[in-house]
Amino acid sequence: MAKLIYKKTGVEKEIPDGEKIKKAAEEIGVLFGCEDGLCGTCMIDILQGENNLSEITQAEKDLERDLKHRLACQCRIKNGKVEIDF
Repeated sequence: MAKLIYKKTGVEKEIPDGEKIKKAAEEIGVLFGCEDGLCGTCMIDILQGENNLSEITQAEKDLERDLKHRLACQCRIKNGKVEIDF
């Protein structure tokens, strides 16, 4: 099991390896206006573990995101821990 960690509160959510982080991110307070990478409301900062996430999607590239700045609706956690802030 992988873990998503919210820096400000220290809340940790377990996520099965390979799953999208959307549900866990919502549970710790990330806002979502859509799930297709179009609105940008779920922008998160990756503080640690960027290599534990899936590759950047075209939707993220279109919004000028990078490995440290992602869209939670587009990310899958491969394994390990990922620490985020938003």
